[in-house]
Amino acid sequence: MSKKKPVVALIYDFDGTLSPGNMQEFGFIQAIGKDKTEFWTKNKELSEKNDANGILCYMYLMIQAAKTNGISLKRDSFKKFGADVELFEGVKDWFSLINEYGDSIGLEIKHYINSSGLKEMIEGTAISKEFENIYACSFLYDVDGIAYWPGVAVDYTTKTQFLFKINKGIKEVSDNCKINEYVPEAERPIPFERMIYFGDGETDIPCMKMVKDHGGHSIAVYGDKKKKHTAYKLINENRVNFVCQADYRCGKEIHGVVKRILDKIKADIEFKRLLELHKKQATK
Repeated sequence: MSKKKPVVALIYDFDGTLSPGNMQEFGFIQAIGKDKTEFWTKNKELSEKNDANGILCYMYLMIQAAKTNGISLKRDSFKKFGADVELFEGVKDWFSLINEYGDSIGLEIKHYINSSGLKEMIEGTAISKEFENIYACSFLYDVDGIAYWPGVAVDYTTKTQFLFKINKGIKEVSDNCKINEYVPEAERPIPFERMIYFGDGETDIPCMKMVKDHGGHSIAVYGDKKKKHTAYKLINENRVNFVCQADYRCGKEIHGVVKRILDKIKADIEFKRLLELHKKQATK
């Protein structure tokens, strides 16, 4: 019987990390007759006026705008908008590329989304099948399958809970029992030191810092000069390990960085096994 391979989790924000913009900007905002600046300005004003959560506000605005403009609020409609979401260079081939490398050095790679974007739209993208789980905002649907209320709202602090769910192997967002049960570190499916977190901005900072401080690795990605400035600020503040351009093609910088991280994870696993072996021999 073959020995089970150690699992490594690659965890991605979506907007600005795998895609060059906010997913609502690819089809939905145009469909309601607005431009992205107008939509996000209205969202900011609504949030600040009511001292409300910006994520819940954008979800509210989406429901109201869709109703006003006669746009279907069914899950399949959101998925259709997701199909129009643009991705950075190389993203579509990235997952098989990294999976193959992981397999070649004896690691199993699992990919996760941890996003303040919409799960329903991410499910409509060309890469949705690549993910072990998608932790993101989502709606509640009535008996007719129409969205009527936010079901899950994911902001920068909420994102950290999903790292512990991945750590303990919990897929359900609704779970608040198993997540709080004590599980010895050695029995957790994916230790923090076997996590790689990819993010581009402020909503990712708590997660990137947490993964880094717990022995994992964080990569700040950028797609333009403004994001590049933010990314270098994060590494200078010791919040991330690496900064890379959001170009996921084979041979590009982020590809080489992730391969070296995987090499280190594999070496650390073998080193730990060696230490344990010598301790056992000493007790005989």
